[in-house]
Amino acid sequence: MLIVGAGDVAKRLIPLLVARFKVFALTTSAANAHELRLRGVIPLIGNLDDRKSLARLNGLATRIFHFAPPPNTGLTDPRTRNLLAILARPCRGTQGVPRELRITYISTSGVYGDCAGARFDETRAVNPQNPRAQRRVAAEALLRQGVARRGKSSALLQASLLRVPGIYATDRLPVERLQRGTPALRKEDDVYTNHIHADDLAQAAWHAHWRGKPGRVYHITDDSELRMGDYFDLVADAFGLQRPPRISRAEAPQKIAAPLLSFMSESRRLDNTRMKGELRVQLYYLTVDAGVAAALEALRAG
Repeated sequence: MLIVGAGDVAKRLIPLLVARFKVFALTTSAANAHELRLRGVIPLIGNLDDRKSLARLNGLATRIFHFAPPPNTGLTDPRTRNLLAILARPCRGTQGVPRELRITYISTSGVYGDCAGARFDETRAVNPQNPRAQRRVAAEALLRQGVARRGKSSALLQASLLRVPGIYATDRLPVERLQRGTPALRKEDDVYTNHIHADDLAQAAWHAHWRGKPGRVYHITDDSELRMGDYFDLVADAFGLQRPPRISRAEAPQKIAAPLLSFMSESRRLDNTRMKGELRVQLYYLTVDAGVAAALEALRAG
């Protein structure tokens, strides 16, 4: 097994992997490499922005969890392109026979853009409305081609694409945002958001790797139907913090930073029937209420 992008979600997945497989992980950080060794993973120092540094990945594994995000600029994803180019190199002794690669990729629900609060499944067309989402669409397109190429060599791809909304966990809640008093939109201007606990995302990635259909898209989200401001209120109430002030959309550009404001401009409700039916995922936390309650209990337990 190979993990590309060994961050928080990958580390939650690692216990499922090391019990059954020899696991490698690509990382840019020596400190992270030390932590990965302690978790039973063989770290490989490399950078997806530098194709030469990825040479050791060739022929290393045919099963890959690709969790690395695209760069912060541009409209394409050269990191995914570099990864696939290395994986497509012919291995010694293969005599040019294409290898089959099984890839599970974490994308974003942002590829749909603003859907005016509509509920929909994975058949909806993508409509990216900012460069961040366009880069994700580009990465998905590379993986859905079904083949990775490098010169005259190639590898066959079977990729499952996980479109993921806001990820939360005990240490990934908007507590600092609430402490700063950052406003939220008033109810009549507010947007629907979707959520998934990091532990549930990790287990969904595991199930998708074994049960996902090639080229198939899956919404990885819980059962909550929350507007963004209600989510902030829920966390504030749980942690004994003041609820954020509510403002109109017209006031928002003057009071909310542009990156956060972009998330407040897209409203959608993801249907997770395919995740539950095809992947047979049984969520640990069916709703954000349950996840936040568990987080609070964990913090109190120390």
